[in-house]
Amino acid sequence: MLRPRKFKDLEKKLGHRFKDSSLIERALTHASVRGGKADRGDNERLEFVGDRVLGLAIAEVLSAQHPEATEGELARRYNRLVRGEACARVARSIDLGQHLILSESEADSGGREKATILADAVEAVLGAVFLDAGFDKARAVVHRLWQEQSDNVPEVTVDAKSLLQEWAQGQGFALPKYTVVARQGPDHAPHFTAEVLIAGKAPARGEGASKRIAEQAAARALLKREGVPGKHADV
Repeated sequence: MLRPRKFKDLEKKLGHRFKDSSLIERALTHASVRGGKADRGDNERLEFVGDRVLGLAIAEVLSAQHPEATEGELARRYNRLVRGEACARVARSIDLGQHLILSESEADSGGREKATILADAVEAVLGAVFLDAGFDKARAVVHRLWQEQSDNVPEVTVDAKSLLQEWAQGQGFALPKYTVVARQGPDHAPHFTAEVLIAGKAPARGEGASKRIAEQAAARALLKREGVPGKHADV
């Protein structure tokens, strides 16, 4: 029996021809078709598998692309590529919505354009590829579909306190501790001095119009003193 044309079109965009066409059909079938019952032919279990496939493939890509990046930097880039918005963008780039098998009510309510449904479906498709042909093929599909996003992940800034915590953990130090050591000025215009201490390191101080700003300034001072690289937000 000839495979439906819509599956052939989708397979071309994926770069994979399914040996078991029932897998791609299941990946495209939303739970609404089965009344939400578990494991009755919808894509939820495939989504579970595909989520893990995507995570491993993206981690591998980022590790190869950014050999000098810290764990924290890789984690921030990783989160940008695997979160729902990124998955939905990929789904839209291959017109996945038009292939979805939805209940009439879900289709009428705009289900083919819903970001959550699209994101779940593209992960289910990855799970289907994995079960059909193994990880190497699934990884190739991820590389194909996520290439533009992975090549253009904007540099993610992080606040100084978070960056200091990442650095301290990476060096095996205890977590930073912050203390407000001075508060001056009237209640309507206070001025704070905060100190940050990491065991084994000299403390550093920062000032600002709020406790939060002063603590961020203290963290920046310690980062600068220790020569820690990385871009961070001012507050």
